[in-house]
Amino acid sequence: MRRVVAIANGKGGVGKTTLTAGLAGQLAAGGSRVLVVDTDPQANLARDLGYPSGDGGNLSLAITHGMPLEVERGVRDRLDVVPGGPALWDVPPAFTARGARGATLPGLKPALDKVRPEQKGSEKGDYDVVLIDTPPGEPILQELVFGAADFLIIPTRSDEASLDGLVVVAQRFAAARTVNPELTLLGVVLFGVRAGSTRMIGRVRTALEETLGDAAPVFPTSIRYLESAAVDMRSRGLLPHELTELHRSDTKKRLSRLREGAPAQTRDSLLSRNSSAEGLAADYAALADEVLAAMKARKGGAKRRLEVAV
Repeated sequence: MRRVVAIANGKGGVGKTTLTAGLAGQLAAGGSRVLVVDTDPQANLARDLGYPSGDGGNLSLAITHGMPLEVERGVRDRLDVVPGGPALWDVPPAFTARGARGATLPGLKPALDKVRPEQKGSEKGDYDVVLIDTPPGEPILQELVFGAADFLIIPTRSDEASLDGLVVVAQRFAAARTVNPELTLLGVVLFGVRAGSTRMIGRVRTALEETLGDAAPVFPTSIRYLESAAVDMRSRGLLPHELTELHRSDTKKRLSRLREGAPAQTRDSLLSRNSSAEGLAADYAALADEVLAAMKARKGGAKRRLEVAV
């Protein structure tokens, strides 16, 4: 069963696009068929996943005129992408103009309902997960995404501005539920925060509870931020687990060349670099498991509530 997940925050620079790419890659590596939709006009997802950037014109026309989505196939094994780009800036004015005439846009959901992965051999069916990266400062685009999504994940850093952005998107989430009552807050991901930071987790829960008046789900796994790894991944278009494999291979070759005469600090530096990448990859692997479990639990709970009501 397809599950559509929006990833959003009201502030930029909180790791939203990096999280989308890393989570998508890990889910695909784990066997899920994944579609990523980039609704951000800046289209930074293209750098993270290493595919050719476009202008977002097709996605813009799909939202405003109901055109079929064009999919970048095989970005990774079991991972496809609908690219974003600057043409998406045309969507908010179109939304406002239609609204002034009492009309609405087709939106994203009809286009998503029609798109399917390529069938290879006996493989048939739908995407298992659709992840939608959203722009932080454009409420109309976020609103349209929330109308098409089943779940919302909010990444946040520990600074006050990021928490303010969390509150903004939580308010948009609450408003979107009047149009899409099935939309569920799957959880908050702490990005670039030290693991086990109970004080930070408490601040996030308080901010959400004050906004939504409900228990605030925070994923147990946080994503560590490593500047060197972030630069390396984006420049190469690699994901955390792919960077780990590259570092392992590179370390093995260089240590072999250095042999026994290598200074201890040189060997230690190479091994430390690889260990850091492995830790980051492990974060994403653990988070992917938690996200899949949370989606299963939330949908199961909704089904049980429906059965009780009937």
